[in-house]
Amino acid sequence: MIEIDGSEGEGGGQVLRTSLALSVITRQPFRLFNIRAGREKPGLGQQHLACVRAAQQVSNAAVTGDEIGSRDLAFAPQGIYPGKHRFSVGSAGSASLVLQTVLYPLLHAAGESHVSIEGGTHNAWAPPLDFLQHAFLPLVGRAGIQMDLWAERLGFFPAGGGEIHARIQPWAVRERLKLHERGSVTLAAVAYVANLPENVGERELGIIGRALNVSDLRQERPGGLGPGNAVCVFARGGHATEVVTAFGKRGKAAETVAKEAVREMKAYLKSGAPVGEYLADQLLLPLALGAGGSFITLKPTLHTTTNMATIGRFVDVEIDVAEHQGLWCVTVAPKEK
Repeated sequence: MIEIDGSEGEGGGQVLRTSLALSVITRQPFRLFNIRAGREKPGLGQQHLACVRAAQQVSNAAVTGDEIGSRDLAFAPQGIYPGKHRFSVGSAGSASLVLQTVLYPLLHAAGESHVSIEGGTHNAWAPPLDFLQHAFLPLVGRAGIQMDLWAERLGFFPAGGGEIHARIQPWAVRERLKLHERGSVTLAAVAYVANLPENVGERELGIIGRALNVSDLRQERPGGLGPGNAVCVFARGGHATEVVTAFGKRGKAAETVAKEAVREMKAYLKSGAPVGEYLADQLLLPLALGAGGSFITLKPTLHTTTNMATIGRFVDVEIDVAEHQGLWCVTVAPKEK
């Protein structure tokens, strides 16, 4: 059994999610202790427990320590079972993180899978639906991954209530991914304003349009539970798309939300990197499990280097990080069996 200290590195939930996915794929049981030791509230939260239960369902795993607040989890998968799966986070926690936990195991299944997940679709500290659809999926599609992803309804913090669906095909052909150039960029933005005054989105888009010289602006007013607000700015390049998101909350001015998104997008554009820091983290698993590849990005964060170390515990892969003209080149090379 692989023993993993959850206090090492970034000390968050990514260690758990990566371990669950790779444990199912490689059939290697693991024990994770000191779970989320680097967080203000350590141990398994509702969102993390949803990931454990989802991985258990698709693998028929034997699990101990799967309860709220647990700091010690043992997980022993029995197989990979495709088909129809439905999961619920049980809160406004991220449906995207649950999806990414089961995506890679189901890519290794013998047949097609349809996954439905209830929870938040636009959450701070998690990839929003727009990021997965426009930044992540097109790139992993070039690596051979086939997945359709759509939302039945959106869900925002704190009410949640969103629902996403994914149709996942077995990973038949694996292609090497190389992403070293951004290409020319066009910008667009969307403001999601749920059960709030329309002028919230108008104020946000006005600031974004002026600050970034964006004319492709739109407001969407989804229904659903409770109020919610998020703005997404898209930088569509010739080789990749970056999506930055800022989130509204009670007491936070629309202008503040917009300025956060503007600041992050300006930093990305100035960097010259085709792959932003969040996308860099998301590309590690598909490259390690596929045919490998390389990409140019910003200096890897502690979150990314922790993910690299976790992947190395389960998969025989070489991940190299080297400075490249003021940026960093990440090369992922799975070793031949």
